[in-house]
Amino acid sequence: MKRISFLFFILFTVHFLSAQTKVVKMSATKSTDYGVAYFLPKTVLTVHVDYSKTTQKAGTYARYAKNLLGMDEQSVVMEDRVYYTLDKVNAGSKGVIDKDASYLVEFKSKSTASFVYLSEEGLIYTINADYVPEPANNIKASPTLPASVSSAFSQPIFTEEYLNAGSVHKKAEVLAKQIYKLRESRSDLLTGEADNAPRDGEGMKIILANLEAQEKALVELFIGTTTTELMDAEFEIEPISDMDKEVLFRFSKHNGIVGADDLSGNPVYINVKDLNIVEEPEMVDPKKKAKEDQSIVYNIPGKATVEILHGVNSMYKNTFSIVQFGRKQALATSLFDDKKVPVRIYFHPETGGIRQIIQE
Repeated sequence: MKRISFLFFILFTVHFLSAQTKVVKMSATKSTDYGVAYFLPKTVLTVHVDYSKTTQKAGTYARYAKNLLGMDEQSVVMEDRVYYTLDKVNAGSKGVIDKDASYLVEFKSKSTASFVYLSEEGLIYTINADYVPEPANNIKASPTLPASVSSAFSQPIFTEEYLNAGSVHKKAEVLAKQIYKLRESRSDLLTGEADNAPRDGEGMKIILANLEAQEKALVELFIGTTTTELMDAEFEIEPISDMDKEVLFRFSKHNGIVGADDLSGNPVYINVKDLNIVEEPEMVDPKKKAKEDQSIVYNIPGKATVEILHGVNSMYKNTFSIVQFGRKQALATSLFDDKKVPVRIYFHPETGGIRQIIQE
């Protein structure tokens, strides 16, 4: 069994922004009957897919590229086409609210546990300990083209001779000669043989860049253009039990990512295998078994291997902690009764497991 949701989006410019987690401090006081309600999380696997869309457009004078410019036929786009490639698959996990895992932790009036940190949704983070968020990631600006390169030269500039040419072949010949002249001009600048060459380095860079841009624009009329867009898709899977070759999505060379039922694409499978491993966290050894109605309930997650395959080829494999494959455990609130030995508890917000218990 499984729950799979499909979140699909195209990114032309990618930025990554990680906001700080918002938490709320809840005090266990007389006004709250010394109780704090909280939720435990369940595990959701996230699958991130990187793929590319390549668009090729044939040049107007593609059939003359070999004879007039000496271009290798393999480097010339002879016909328009669009195709997609599956580049990379990665996976991660996150904890989300489990609405079926709501608990109330009740403390005695003399308890040393006076506060609890929760997320805004109610996930438990700490008991009797301050929560310190991780710093947000910095946003990196997208690279921009140098201001010195004029966009006017990125488009082909046609001469009067070209415009007056009476046939396609003649136009191609005129453009080929223009390309060779541009190359000659650039060579003269680099070797110092050009008349009226700029004396400063910055001026030289600008002229060379414009010559290169104009040559590129003219050459593309022969060899065509190939542009690649980096694209991105994300899937969420809530594993409830083992998953064996469940179709996550299908991938088509002609259409990119398509639905799991669209037979135009080849299947991309996900396998989730419960390892039946439930490990006790360190430093958790209550002297007596606690009852859930008078205790702090937490998760002990299980372990599972997650593998993603494109057809028969494995693209990703890793091991994850998964709450649904583990069990619940309880700590007695009597742990906080000794005022001489204050206790602080830190939880893993992703799994609801205990990360650390400190007594001092």
